[in-house]
This record gives sequence, C-alpha cells and structure tokens, in this order.
Amino acid sequence: MEKKGNLYKLNIFFLLCFLVFIDLWTKNLAVSLLSLGISKEFFIPFIDLLLLYNSGIAFGMFDNNNQLQTYGLLIIGIAIVAYILYLAINETNYKKALSFSIIAGGALGNIIDRAMQGYVTDFLHLKINNFSFFIFNMADAFITIGAILIIYFELKTNSDDVKTD
Repeated sequence: MEKKGNLYKLNIFFLLCFLVFIDLWTKNLAVSLLSLGISKEFFIPFIDLLLLYNSGIAFGMFDNNNQLQTYGLLIIGIAIVAYILYLAINETNYKKALSFSIIAGGALGNIIDRAMQGYVTDFLHLKINNFSFFIFNMADAFITIGAILIIYFELKTNSDDVKTD
C-alpha cells in the first residue's frame, strides 16, 4: 500500500502514542502491584513477574546509576527515535512504516521512563524451568516485535522480487 499523506502520518502518530501509553501504564501497574526483587507467577508459564530497575542499557549492561550516563543514554535514545520516525514517515511500504512506529513507540516508552526516574522499570521475567533469560518490559517487547516485523516484511519483499524475475 502506498503512502497516503496525512492519514498515513496520523496512523503512525496514534500507534506511537498508544504503545507509549500501554508501556507506561503497565510499568506503573507493575510498580504498584509488585515488590522489588520478589518474583510472582504469571499466567504464561515461561514468564514470571519480577520488578527491577535498570539504569543501564539492554540486559543491564552499564547499570551503575550514573547521572551523566543517564543523560547520555537519553540523548542517544532521542536521536535514535527521531531517526526511526524519519524512516517510518518516509517508508513507502505501510506495513514497514507501522513496524518502525512499533519500534519507536517502545523506545520512546523507555526514554520517558528513564527521563522521569533515571532508570527503566522492567517486570517481565522470561525463564524456562530454572534458566533465566532476561527481564524486560512492554517497551522492549514492542521494539523486538517491530524489528521482527521489519525483517519479515523485508524478506517477504525480497522473496517477491525474486519470484517476479
């Protein structure tokens, strides 16, 4: 589907706002219902609820609660979101544009969380049996889903191009 001007951009904006709202709402819910560091079972068998605060980046790297680092991560995050939104607005494939918006919505949720608190609230603990994979939040899930969708649509587009040759 080709770009449809203002309606196209409006869909991107509304999706972005909706995802940021869902992310911040679930983080607030987790903070109000969970105790820091105490795991609770969730209805999905391989996910527990475990409230943690991450002042670092992915997988807790550089988690040293340094204010200069927080500002640096905010500046880098804002620049990345701006670039992703630029890609979304200029993408001619509507599905890819929405996928970029999903990534931007997740990233913006974490940026807002970090800007307001100095850290990101994580509360979903992915584990199988006694093996812990990582702890994340809805923003992280949106970023991952958006990236998977972009890869899927890119592979599908390239696959369709090969078939028509």
